[in-house]
Amino acid sequence: MFDIKALNKAIEQLAGEKDLNPSQVLEAVEAALASAYKKEYDKKGEVVRCTIDAKANEITFFQVKTVVDENTVRFPKEGEEVEEKQLTQEEIENLLPLYNSDRHILIEDARKVKSDAQIGEELIFDIDQPTSDFGRIAAQTAKQVVLQKLREIEKSSVKSEFESKIGTLVSGIVQRVERGNVFVDLGKASGVMFFSEGIPGEHYRIGERLKFYLSSVQEGGRGPQLVLSRSHPKFIEKLFELEVPEIADGVVQVKGIVREPGSRTKIAVASTAEGVDPVGACVGQRGARVMAVNSEVGSEKIDIIDWSEDESVYVGNSLSPATASSTKLKDHHEALVLVPEDQLSLAIGKGGQNVRLAAKLTGWKIDVRSQSNPDIVQSDGTAVAEEDDSKKESDDEE
Repeated sequence: MFDIKALNKAIEQLAGEKDLNPSQVLEAVEAALASAYKKEYDKKGEVVRCTIDAKANEITFFQVKTVVDENTVRFPKEGEEVEEKQLTQEEIENLLPLYNSDRHILIEDARKVKSDAQIGEELIFDIDQPTSDFGRIAAQTAKQVVLQKLREIEKSSVKSEFESKIGTLVSGIVQRVERGNVFVDLGKASGVMFFSEGIPGEHYRIGERLKFYLSSVQEGGRGPQLVLSRSHPKFIEKLFELEVPEIADGVVQVKGIVREPGSRTKIAVASTAEGVDPVGACVGQRGARVMAVNSEVGSEKIDIIDWSEDESVYVGNSLSPATASSTKLKDHHEALVLVPEDQLSLAIGKGGQNVRLAAKLTGWKIDVRSQSNPDIVQSDGTAVAEEDDSKKESDDEE
């Protein structure tokens, strides 16, 4: 009836084209043939399965029944349909499945077929094997089942592949922009960067290839939807990981990173090996490495901070590119930082941005003042660190 060799060859070819495991495609074809058999021989209520044995050059169809007893199924009663209409949705969901002789076999009957049969076990029964090709309707059913199964396999494969890439960079081509949302072709799948995840002021051209941070994989109607970002702080960290081998190797560690996308980023780094300058490693020879990162994010300024276990030193360093003259740590996680008069505006930044990011990075409330006038509070010179979300959650639980 079937040319098994030709069928097996087609399965291998299809698996190769769609980059799937041949065994998955084989399972899809077996499910499709079982559906076609049920359609052709009017076996709608039965559980029919099919196996394709390429070595034996044969296709076998068989019926499957599940072993049950009175505790695992309920038996139909007269007027039951009327009773069910009076039940709540929850009560209906908690009902045992209705006994169906086409799908179920009672334990006492099952043990006549197999002496050690157990509740829940599936028993296989012989059924008539097809003597000719399936009709047009059954063949169409088989085709639809194969296509559906392959789509499900592809979705599952793509989801599994990209779930392992969450938190990494992916590269893709901009397909279209709708209402500020950017849709990206990532090869096997499509991604979307919502308006809020783009870099402010950045324009995206159709056909342009860009890097994105893969933040999550969500279920979508047409398959998994990959949620992308270019505004996430980790986007900058992963770009540095690409450009700085010392970070990828663990010789240089990123201790903290804060960002106002499109404007400024502060990244604190430390060395795990003696003699390695973490800031120098990230800057690169003649600034080559940091410039490579900058080229990906446009005009966004990047401050590379030398992390220190000494919190007063770390807080002072966090105000880079300004240089602190002295840092005094006070109670309640507050720090007073004095800077030279000519460095004051640089330390505070436009609209207080520099001191604001420094406070976020270090976790300290920072008060920047002039070394020559330490009693004068500067406009925009004080910034409070934002409380970490995980800390908020733990506090709420207490």
